[in-house]
Amino acid sequence: MLNLKKNRADLVNYLYQYDLVGNLDSMLLTDDLETQEILQSIILDLDNIDDIITENLFNYQIERLGYLDRAIIRLATYELKNTELNTATIINEAVKMTKQYSDLEDERQHKFTNKLLDNISKFLRG
Repeated sequence: MLNLKKNRADLVNYLYQYDLVGNLDSMLLTDDLETQEILQSIILDLDNIDDIITENLFNYQIERLGYLDRAIIRLATYELKNTELNTATIINEAVKMTKQYSDLEDERQHKFTNKLLDNISKFLRG
């Protein structure tokens, strides 16, 4: 099992960059093969991940999410879908990253992320 927890911040950074440039060719990737493997896996499954996110957004479109928020939510959705990690841990890590990197003073973004990922986890894991 790959260690997602160790690579989470790097993966969010790469997903953010990928969203901006649209390919891996122009990105400077880490030498960490584990991170590269996870990133490739996420990108190969990105259409499905985005479909899951879209299915669980209410009165909102995925394109309206900020690049960084979208990267955090995509990684967490990938984790919920493809790992046996504890659901609460996945969501808490995503909320923590949102608070650290994206939250404004009103705290609305991390609450939005928390609610969306809770909906996604129920959708995926029942």
